[in-house]
Amino acid sequence: MKIDQKISQRLAHLTNLSPSGYAIGLHIRHAVPHLEYKTYDPEWVKLYMESGFMLADPVVYWGFGNGTTIRWSALNLPDPHGILKKAERYGLKYGAVVAVGPMKSRTIAGFSRPDREFTDDEIDKLQAIVEELHVISTPPEILTKAQQAALQHVAKGHRYAKAAALLGISESALKARLRSARDRLAARTTAEAIQRAQERRML
Repeated sequence: MKIDQKISQRLAHLTNLSPSGYAIGLHIRHAVPHLEYKTYDPEWVKLYMESGFMLADPVVYWGFGNGTTIRWSALNLPDPHGILKKAERYGLKYGAVVAVGPMKSRTIAGFSRPDREFTDDEIDKLQAIVEELHVISTPPEILTKAQQAALQHVAKGHRYAKAAALLGISESALKARLRSARDRLAARTTAEAIQRAQERRML
């Protein structure tokens, strides 16, 4: 099973466990997640991003300082912008945070529901799935030279036929290299793979 399929499978479980949605940043390095998934109300996500709430979010702050789990109601951190209170208007009334991995490559996930606190058993399940996602999504440190070359030519705007000709390979061979690069980077498209490779200074 491909990496993106394994991830999708586990995200489906999280959707069932978190009725009001979730936000996950996998392997956050230099303040940028390797992969990111959000299912919160789109209006809340828009407000959150436009207001720059991540810089003051007590959930995110706690996640960077701790490698375990906690309910939002137990967070004893300042919230000068009233982020958690604002989130309630979008169905994010009760929540939990799961943080795993070393500080240099931390995964932070927030989960919410509108009706009640998460039970201990539910939090244990959320943590187990996040830990699996953290392992599955571990970013590669390098790409093969063939994968790099294929991505570089496409990144320059070359069509597949021209890129293949420049590399001295068939178009089907080029597509195979791009496919393997996408899988290695857990990307659904070649454009996404190029972006991730560039962010990680692999190109």
